[in-house]
Amino acid sequence: MDYKAELIFLQRLLKNFHINTMIIGVTDKNLPEFDLGLRRMIYNETDYSWFFSLSSRPDASKTIFRIQDEYLCSYIYFQLPNAEKEPSHFVIGPYTNRDITKRILLSLAEKLSLSPKQFTQLNKYYSNIPLLTNEEPIFSLVTTFGEYLWGGLENFSVEYIDNRVSERVEPIASRPDFREPEEAFLSMQILEDRYAAENQLILAVSQGLIHKAEIAMSNNNFLLLEKRLTDPIRDIKNYCIILNTLLRKAAEQGSVHPLHIDSLSSRFARKIEQVTSPEGGQILQKEMIHKYCLLVKNHSMKGFSLLVQKVLTRIDSDLTADLSLNTQAKLLNVNASYLSTLFKKETGTTLTDYVNRKRIENAIFLLNSTNMQIQSIAQYCGISDVNYFTKIFKKYIGKTPKEYRSEIS
Repeated sequence: MDYKAELIFLQRLLKNFHINTMIIGVTDKNLPEFDLGLRRMIYNETDYSWFFSLSSRPDASKTIFRIQDEYLCSYIYFQLPNAEKEPSHFVIGPYTNRDITKRILLSLAEKLSLSPKQFTQLNKYYSNIPLLTNEEPIFSLVTTFGEYLWGGLENFSVEYIDNRVSERVEPIASRPDFREPEEAFLSMQILEDRYAAENQLILAVSQGLIHKAEIAMSNNNFLLLEKRLTDPIRDIKNYCIILNTLLRKAAEQGSVHPLHIDSLSSRFARKIEQVTSPEGGQILQKEMIHKYCLLVKNHSMKGFSLLVQKVLTRIDSDLTADLSLNTQAKLLNVNASYLSTLFKKETGTTLTDYVNRKRIENAIFLLNSTNMQIQSIAQYCGISDVNYFTKIFKKYIGKTPKEYRSEIS
């Protein structure tokens, strides 16, 4: 049967969750490192044929295996049917379904008699694989795919396999063929992947693309970074500070004026210090991504000349100021006629119309979010004459401020 499109969709979906997938031929002699190099780091070998011994079972062709190996890594594994060629293995993982703390890793290292250098590499390894505290949504996707492959839920089975470390495991460090792992074996790849994901995040935010930025963030989850301190709250705060810095630079690349960047960055700096849990830090990270993307979408000056950028920044920074054409031109030391022509050419509207629209946008915000009197709102929008404010508001919105407020009430 043809399931290529469905398989590609499943792979792309899992990739967005930062979950590795691999298709491996049953008869492949040199199996790829589907565990991202963990066993090579521990054992100095790349023989993973043990993992696929399940395929020799009579029922293996229609069984989805959920596996937790002896290293606390989870996988989903099943065979892909192929009428023309030999079937292939489809491997999803590795991922973990719980936070692998330093205490857990030390216990595992003790059972396996790992050396201190191996433990360091092991710690780096777990900082780079995804954490799924609830893996059921992912498995639901897999079983839906299985239902399509085999024609119904009743036509395949699911088996759970838990390979815990044996209490009588042979100490790895005592083996005659034992060698300490290369210092940069996992570190270099992890750092390269992390910096690549950071660059994707910066690019997405600099373009104001919220969805793309969220995907990039999932590929570089700051909750999965190396635990540098014994205090998990301070750890997540530090990584939020790092993220705030990255997003500042992304907004700068998106041609947002430093005035706006600094305002948002300072607001998040205060919020970061109020974080009380790793989960709260994760929620704040998502908010930061969202708000910085909106900042770029609303305040990017990409494509505008330096002169027009200065005008736009002054308008955004203080709507109560004198924003008339003559005053703006005088402050910038340019001819008013030249500034008017340049502004309309680059923005598609006159300076007066642009200022009025910004003031009415602010008026709508104040009408929706406060109980301020109409006259006060007019003043907050830079219009001292309430009658003129009412006239302008009706011109753009089609009703008076009083009528607008009455409707939303």
